[in-house]
Amino acid sequence: MTVEASTATSAVEPAEQQSNKGKFGVLVLIFVSVVINYMDRTNISVAANAISADLELSKVQMGIIFSAFAWTYSIMQIPGGMLVDAVRVRILYPVILVAWSIATLVQGMVSSLAAIVGGRMAIGVFEAPSYPANNKIVTHWFAEHERAGAIAIYTSGQFIGLAFLLPVLAVIQEWFGWRGLFIVSGLIGIGWAGIWYWLYREPKQITSTNRNNTNDQPVETNSESVSAIEPQAQVSLANLKFAFSQRKLWGIYIGQFCLGGTLIFFLTWFPTYLAEYRGLGDLNSGLLAAIPFLAAFCGVLLSGFVSDALVRKGFSNEFARKTPIIVGLLLSSSVIGANYVESTAMVTFFLSLTFFGNGLASINWVFVSLIAPRHMVGLVGGCFNFIGGLSAVTVPLAIGYLAQDGDFRPALAMICGLALLGLFSYLFWVGKVEQLQHHPDGESS
Repeated sequence: MTVEASTATSAVEPAEQQSNKGKFGVLVLIFVSVVINYMDRTNISVAANAISADLELSKVQMGIIFSAFAWTYSIMQIPGGMLVDAVRVRILYPVILVAWSIATLVQGMVSSLAAIVGGRMAIGVFEAPSYPANNKIVTHWFAEHERAGAIAIYTSGQFIGLAFLLPVLAVIQEWFGWRGLFIVSGLIGIGWAGIWYWLYREPKQITSTNRNNTNDQPVETNSESVSAIEPQAQVSLANLKFAFSQRKLWGIYIGQFCLGGTLIFFLTWFPTYLAEYRGLGDLNSGLLAAIPFLAAFCGVLLSGFVSDALVRKGFSNEFARKTPIIVGLLLSSSVIGANYVESTAMVTFFLSLTFFGNGLASINWVFVSLIAPRHMVGLVGGCFNFIGGLSAVTVPLAIGYLAQDGDFRPALAMICGLALLGLFSYLFWVGKVEQLQHHPDGESS
């Protein structure tokens, strides 16, 4: 059943009930897409030890592989955000899904460092528009007081999906080898692209269908529930200049970079940290690695729904939106505690607390829709993710150099420092949470 059909099954259903059905369907589609997105980013971390042994690669070379995705992912964020503003999401999303899934599949068929790096770079290119697209969908489908919860639900896909997928991916590798792991991952994404195109509809298409099903009597959609589709933004240097000239926006950009520093450690080096530095096997590392991801899943859902509840009770955006992020970044700095304990249980505790904090802070995408001019949500989202993506370029490389002698303690200290910098950014640079105004003639306020 398509999202469209689910919202127009009965002419006698209240419009709000139909709208809620549509929103639930949209969240399911984004959630699964995020799971697949992160599966194709992180299967390299599960396969890392096997690839390193098979191709005789050093830690520095593995750091290059880990960061290669982010080179193009970061560079393409701004063009990707502009593309999201200009192209219908129903068309764009399945196209990029197929493209990055093919790039994933091909990685299982190559045997050189250069070819694997090229595959990772290709995934970065085609995944770049995905999160700006997710944010645009939520901005159009959900009212402001619902958005943090909606963002929390789909963002949780990167945590809950990987919590269960990491052990599954480890088992797939045990059965089919690291090459089979990439091939299976790619085939899953290609199949999902067809399902997305079949099921997804734009909000305006829902309204049109509802009218047809009620003998041309308009169904009143709640403007607080399903936002009107914004006019497509024109690509312009004035818009780009605006996106990089606002202090508020730089505050969330830097916060995203720092938040990404913790996340990218867990998406790349974490299984290697457990397997080599903490002495666990690949399969055991995959099982143990699931625990912090579950903690992050709990953190992001708690953050999103508590934040929306505070808004509904009349608290300001400064308090309701910033508090979970500030607390989350503070908890993320507890990663340093893993440097001072020896037992597996205590290491797991500190890393789980760290990733729980990262989950709490992961509703920071809500600031894009709250602060960006409405016709620039895609572009600002691209800039936001561009700066955040730079952490995925630099952090894996930095960890590769810091841990090349096998000692991960300096790397964890660096992650702690990034969390504290992000905390400073939200406390002092973002300021009052309000929507910026920007006009085509270049005036802003």
